Amino acid sequence: PASRGSREGAITRAALPDGSPCWLVTGYSEVRSVLADPRFSADARTPGFPFLSPGQRQLATSKPSFIRMDDPEHARLRRMVTKDFLVKRIEALRPGIQSIVDETIDRMVAKGQPADLVGDFALPVPSLVICLMLGVPYQDHELFQSLSRTLLDNTTSKEQAAEAHHQLMDYLAGLSAHKADHPGDDILSRLVARDDLDPQQTASLGFLLLVTGHESTANMSALAVLALLRDPERAARLRADPALVPGAVEELLRWLTIIHLGLARAATQDVEIGGQTVRAGDGVICMLSAANRDPGMFGGEGATDPGELDLTRDARRHLAFGFGVHQCLGQPLARAELQIILETLLRRLPGLRPAAGEQELAYSTENIVYGLKALPVVW
Repeated sequence: PASRGSREGAITRAALPDGSPCWLVTGYSEVRSVLADPRFSADARTPGFPFLSPGQRQLATSKPSFIRMDDPEHARLRRMVTKDFLVKRIEALRPGIQSIVDETIDRMVAKGQPADLVGDFALPVPSLVICLMLGVPYQDHELFQSLSRTLLDNTTSKEQAAEAHHQLMDYLAGLSAHKADHPGDDILSRLVARDDLDPQQTASLGFLLLVTGHESTANMSALAVLALLRDPERAARLRADPALVPGAVEELLRWLTIIHLGLARAATQDVEIGGQTVRAGDGVICMLSAANRDPGMFGGEGATDPGELDLTRDARRHLAFGFGVHQCLGQPLARAELQIILETLLRRLPGLRPAAGEQELAYSTENIVYGLKALPVVW
């Protein structure tokens, strides 16, 4: 039973797939509290840390990236790549992103109808962008995209996760060695040149940026386009007034929340959250998707129900990128890509529409990052 002062359902006991207990946090303010509190560890090696699959446990505990570390080591490693994702730096990349989007549309149109908006557009765009930023040859995209899907899939076994991790780290280690002798104007070259990183840490940073830098934006952009195409009036409104696109992107990020299985933490001390006492060693999963539809934050008098998509809603305080010190490093890049993608598609292909019914669409619900497996379209 909830204690006095708690919000019903904001934090509840739940069971993980292996039967072990954890706390499920669904309230907006409660999720922010957990993610901002250093007593909740992001380190997957912390006792009680919750995992949804053996494969994810293998990946997160064997050679963790800095998103699976706590400060001060997390902050030290994150600072090494922060400047590459500052808003000012990303704004300077907008013309290059625009060119990539236009060229990808050209290729999709030349290929003919129907096209798969995921494979022919949504996946190539962020892959090309992150390859350009990192200094990864785009001709290797099939390798890292395939390995990324394996690593992000909750049905992946421990053995499969270990092998995919090994292959991608081995690839990045080899590329980093090449950068040492042939540096370029890219993130990997700058990391290799540092004297406070060993080759393993350099490859690990590259691994994180490469995997997260394309999969999430690809999934988000395809789902966002589908959401707009479901309501032609919605799409027409954005097409007529591109100034509405940035706000629409924030609402789409809130409404879709593609990190649909939440963010995991483990309590290192007893902490009271939402009127409940979470004990040291308890696992906690923060459900960003539920928090982003909390009526207390996004509803209220005069507001549209938070379960509905309202492109005029002020959704800027959404938690789609997380919160606190581990908030998504690449959010300025994701916002820029999504804004350019939606504005350009709506402008250049005004007749864009799905070529398959709702029942024919397949979703990657088993993936950590929710998305469409394919989206047939015509224009």
